Amino acid sequence: MPGATHSTSQQITSRSRSNLALALSCLPAERRRDMVSFYAFCRVVDDIADDPARPPGDRRSELDAWKHAIRAGDGSAHPALAEVIALAVKYRFDPALLVEIIDGVASDLDTLRYETMDGLLGYCYKVASVVGLVSIAIFGCGHPASKDYAVNLGYALQLTNILRDVGQDARDNGRIYLPLEDLHRHGVTEEQVLAGRHDEKFAALMQSEYELARRYYELAAGHIPKQDERALIAARMMAQVYGEILEKIRASGFRVLDRRVRLHPLRKAMILGGYAARRLLGIG
Repeated sequence: MPGATHSTSQQITSRSRSNLALALSCLPAERRRDMVSFYAFCRVVDDIADDPARPPGDRRSELDAWKHAIRAGDGSAHPALAEVIALAVKYRFDPALLVEIIDGVASDLDTLRYETMDGLLGYCYKVASVVGLVSIAIFGCGHPASKDYAVNLGYALQLTNILRDVGQDARDNGRIYLPLEDLHRHGVTEEQVLAGRHDEKFAALMQSEYELARRYYELAAGHIPKQDERALIAARMMAQVYGEILEKIRASGFRVLDRRVRLHPLRKAMILGGYAARRLLGIG
């Protein structure tokens, strides 16, 4: 979009007020700046996909143009695009990972349901696990096990997001990410979710999805290599924040259809402070 006025990566990240933006404050200055650039790229392509003021075809065309620009190494359309293309060169990760992220957010343009958990996990891989794979390159991770950590943590974080936002997704977009095969197995209908009707069957459905998300957190924790422990500090902080959100969802009795579970800002500050102190003290 030549001639357009674009926000800087720092402005985009600051406005997002996301948990990831908070976690990045634990990183060394240069890696933090580079992660801010990468996060801005992710935020911009997600905003393109979610823009309700534009027809889906226009949004898809713009996302296709971003994919073409990445393949061509041309970042002229947007500062976030130029910065992320430069990061691929700097940290030697495959630019195809960036294309996968765009494919993931683009799937929201025409996919309102997932029939199976395998289908949902394919989506989670693109929008979260691939983000993790790029992130560990920027973090400076060198051990192969860190890739397993990134993939499993990506599944865990995205499933937590999905469980937290069941009601909001249904109300705002008529979207149900929970696999239809799981709804049917527990006797929950799409109409029930869209209408926001909580009952024992819905709670049992959410319990099974909670258990899957919890398993992915445990799988991730089992793949933290000692040599990359400090490099993964921001990811480990994210794991704790979202892991605690997941436990709050369970503690609420899975009452997510009419509310959005959050951690109190003071609790987030405590978690951030704990990891910041570890970094300053040189503790893993």
